[in-house]
Amino acid sequence: MKDYLIRTISKEANVRVLACITTNLANEAAQQHQTAPTATAVLAQALTTAALTGALLKVRQRVAIRFEGNGPLKRLIVESDSYGRIRGYVAEPDVDLPRLSDGSFDTATAVGELGLLTVVKDLRLKELAQSTTILEKSDIAQDLTNYFIASEQIPTEIRVGVLLDDDNKVAFAGGILLQTMPPHNETHFQLLVDRLDELPPFEALLSSGKSPESILSMLYDEVEYDFLEKRTLELNCSCSWERTMQALVSLGRAEIQSILDEDGEAIIDCHFCRKQYLYPREVLEEILSHMDE
Repeated sequence: MKDYLIRTISKEANVRVLACITTNLANEAAQQHQTAPTATAVLAQALTTAALTGALLKVRQRVAIRFEGNGPLKRLIVESDSYGRIRGYVAEPDVDLPRLSDGSFDTATAVGELGLLTVVKDLRLKELAQSTTILEKSDIAQDLTNYFIASEQIPTEIRVGVLLDDDNKVAFAGGILLQTMPPHNETHFQLLVDRLDELPPFEALLSSGKSPESILSMLYDEVEYDFLEKRTLELNCSCSWERTMQALVSLGRAEIQSILDEDGEAIIDCHFCRKQYLYPREVLEEILSHMDE
């Protein structure tokens, strides 16, 4: 099954519900970063929340979500845009912890009990919109849920699920987001949240053959809703030789001269896709010459 996201709205309940499957892109990211099982699960969860959050944006907008905790993962960053292009990485991909008694991954220990969640949105304005909240659950979906409630004052519920196979590859990954719209109707919203609680975990639904469409149908039941969009999701890094050079230029003349004197060239790695960009001596000298103009 290809990765995609479904957007729906219930005008009756003033609620929008998004559901997605992210198995392939999660697997691709795990292979790209050679993540251990726990790191794979957490990265897959975060990439799924990025897909759901990105689908709330308007055209040409982007969002970056950063988890920084005192756990062994240290830092986790995922990004998404309004077109379903997603990327992300964990600072320590080798993290693997014993599973909990119910077989789930110990996300809380991996992320850490103390830390911050920062959400940065590029809304095509003069300045980026940034909000930081304290990690309360050290659970990817629940902490992002808390962010929407605390920072944007929008009743929201996010659930994500990841299932690894016997080879520790992502067998199923996906998630669902419920969010009220003004005028907010807490009664109808809570009805859908309660129904979500009654359903099996999202990864169990996917592994039983349920599609995002069928899961949404189960959730809404007799509540009328409209299908708005089916959007393809993909792992896609926006890095390039030119953009990376801009980052190099931002280091300043002294730092570039130091690199030139010591190494004669610069090699910059993209944290998101692990691609390397080489800037040989002649390019560094050209950069410096332009700085002198």
